[in-house]
Amino acid sequence: MGEVRFVRMGFGAEAVEYLQAWEEQRRVHAARFADEIPDTVLLLEHPPVYTAGRRTAESERPLDGTPVIDVDRGGKITWHGPGQLVGYPIQKLPRPVDVVAHVRRLEEAMIRTCAEFGLETTRIEGRSGVWVLGDPVEQRPSLGGLSLDLDPRMTDEEFDPRLNGPEYAPSNAGQRREDRKLAQIGVRVSKGVTMHGFAMNINPDTTWFDRIIPCGIRDAGVTSLAAELGRDVTVAEVVPVIEKHLREVLEDAELRPRETQPAASV
Repeated sequence: MGEVRFVRMGFGAEAVEYLQAWEEQRRVHAARFADEIPDTVLLLEHPPVYTAGRRTAESERPLDGTPVIDVDRGGKITWHGPGQLVGYPIQKLPRPVDVVAHVRRLEEAMIRTCAEFGLETTRIEGRSGVWVLGDPVEQRPSLGGLSLDLDPRMTDEEFDPRLNGPEYAPSNAGQRREDRKLAQIGVRVSKGVTMHGFAMNINPDTTWFDRIIPCGIRDAGVTSLAAELGRDVTVAEVVPVIEKHLREVLEDAELRPRETQPAASV
């Protein structure tokens, strides 16, 4: 595919309000659909905001009524804010669109970025995004004096970690040695052109995630690049690295339409 253009919209004190960035996505999307511009990746930080994808359940939203912006992407509820690098790739794909392949390319770019900083990350089958694997279940510490056999998350489908103390909080998953998500992905494809994208936790206050059920996942948590490395890492340090790996992954990709099965003959 052709060259990818990067636009650094704003970071830190110049973080971009979510609705402003969403409007810019729509403008760039229309221009890309009309072939007026090349594939474009918007990179930015947001002020603190919760956004909910189309599959978000009411029970996963903040219990205290904190405002949530409902958006037209896939996935569920998440948080954006300072210390998190957000990327919106606006890319034209061949039809029928292979959304899974697009998601895998974004994951690959972030996995390579983490590796360059010295952190091994991976994918988990059935759960999009980039993950740090926890210890095997039998090696994890007990929770609140409970053995893993009595962990309510394993037996109660309606268990809500927000009501059961900090030991269950998503931000404490590292202390529990559980799987923890470092980067989230939620995309939309309209007219063969992608929107929305990824959010990579560099050095945010991850306790913001404790007010929701992040991505609808109750038995894992969240983390950041800085937390896993045990040292400070800034968004500014990561921006040129993610640009490099996105360029490699997206420009070198051999884009193919999604394979379809022929209709069965009657």
